[in-house]
Amino acid sequence: MVLGALADASNLALLVRLGDEGPLAIYKPVAGERPLWDFPDGSLAAREVAAHLISAAGGWDVVPETVLRDGPRGPGSVQRWVGDPQTQPEYVVDVVAPDAVPDGWLPVLRGEDERGRPVVVVHEDSAQVRGVAAFDAVINNSDRKGSHLVREGRLLRGFDHGVSLHQDDKLRTVLWGFAGQPLPSSDLSRIALVREALRDATSALHSSLATLLTPAEVTALEARCAALLDRAAYPLPSGEWPAIPWPPL
Repeated sequence: MVLGALADASNLALLVRLGDEGPLAIYKPVAGERPLWDFPDGSLAAREVAAHLISAAGGWDVVPETVLRDGPRGPGSVQRWVGDPQTQPEYVVDVVAPDAVPDGWLPVLRGEDERGRPVVVVHEDSAQVRGVAAFDAVINNSDRKGSHLVREGRLLRGFDHGVSLHQDDKLRTVLWGFAGQPLPSSDLSRIALVREALRDATSALHSSLATLLTPAEVTALEARCAALLDRAAYPLPSGEWPAIPWPPL
């Protein structure tokens, strides 16, 4: 049952209820995707599902359950809704005055607000946020905004991964506070799990991604895992692509 549309979504995103008394979910029909110059038409829903599968295979547990389904607007991705639509979520990215950076948070970008006052984009420095930054590097996420990360109990959940998993380097994120730092051993283990699954043609992850991504994109995913394991460090901005999504929140 369709309950409404998300007004600030760049593509059609419908809030739905699964069954009469079922959970809430976000349904993104392929027919509602706007064409992009750098991603194949009609591929964003599949990338949403692929991101969930990689999150689960590596053990990040960042992306809520996401599947492909045929809904009232045609085929699309369906992702379990995180949190209460009537409650303000708890975010791990914020914009603050330069002298108001909270303890345990890292500055990423300096700028000015609409009144010309200096501000700083900051994010939390925690094991969970570090895990998301590692996951984003794996999936080549080109749109990690602050509002795409919310807490669900003790877990940190991420969503809106439709513009990820491109074969070219397109990492664009607000989580650059870790850039160049060593990757935690826990995330190196997760990345290794994904790489090994991709190398095994009989694995569930390999078989599923073959139906969701192009062969070149799967090959690039494995190459990113290998490069991250070799460097054992968070990537740095490439300088060949805007490093921060807009808006950042």
